[in-house]
Amino acid sequence: MADLPSWFVSVIAAIYPGFNPPPAHVYDGYIEGEFTYAAPASGGRIEKIGVTEGDRVGKGVLLFSLEGEQYAAALRTAEAQLAQAQATFENLSTGSREAEIAVTRASLDQARVAEDIAKTRLERGEALLAKGATTQAGVDDLQAALDEAQAAVAQLEAELKVAELPARDAERRAAEAAVAAAQAQVDLARSDLDDRQVFAPVTGQVEKVFYEIGEVASAGSPVVSILPPDQMTALFFVPEAERADLAIGGVVAISCEGCLDDLSAKITRLASDPQYTPPILYTSDQRGRLVYRVEAEVLDPEGVLPGQPVTVDARVAVKE
Repeated sequence: MADLPSWFVSVIAAIYPGFNPPPAHVYDGYIEGEFTYAAPASGGRIEKIGVTEGDRVGKGVLLFSLEGEQYAAALRTAEAQLAQAQATFENLSTGSREAEIAVTRASLDQARVAEDIAKTRLERGEALLAKGATTQAGVDDLQAALDEAQAAVAQLEAELKVAELPARDAERRAAEAAVAAAQAQVDLARSDLDDRQVFAPVTGQVEKVFYEIGEVASAGSPVVSILPPDQMTALFFVPEAERADLAIGGVVAISCEGCLDDLSAKITRLASDPQYTPPILYTSDQRGRLVYRVEAEVLDPEGVLPGQPVTVDARVAVKE
């Protein structure tokens, strides 16, 4: 194991006569909190803030809300368009209403009566023409009247047949697609309106409220930060010579002023790049000044606060 360079210990000892170098694999570090930030999906003026800094909140608690009148109006518009599309589809699926069909049937009955009258008049005219009691022109007029009556009957019969049938498949598919599109617009408008209220995504303590009521928050801009109780990481730095003695998954002991006894953390990350204070020479004499960042998840972080200095004892995690 590599201890501190002798020249460094000598200099410190000369300045501080009572100085004792720390043992290998014992490091100074600090606690860093893994904050969760709550931000709106779309920008707007803040209408309500339901928490204050220092509050402990549960998951699902209302943190803040934005003005939503415009989004509520958009939802009502989308719902009205959906109702219209559904009515059109139902009308095409069932054909005309019974009252409309009854009107067409009544008109067809009248047309058939008119056809019978025209046919009777034509027959009477032809009989008079045979006796020389009328002219051919008069009979021709009666024939034209019958033709017109028959055409009216044929037209109303066709209209009744169409009224009693549902729409063609292509029209129904188009109407059904219009309903689906309108429903999607309703879902989108409702989602946009729901997004005007932002709820706590995790349980924890409110660390910071970045805005006040009446201010405008932009989309994605954090309004509230929450510190979950189990999201604490111990950060410390190890010399280059001792880095190879540690491994991800190793458990280290942590101590600090005011902390509970028997705190521990599990190493979750070992940096591959060194950190240093320039100038530095990559020689065998100077490599001992290289340090590597190590992150360790605090396993039971009760009483531990972000930014708190800690002492990390990694001797129990040293690889054999």
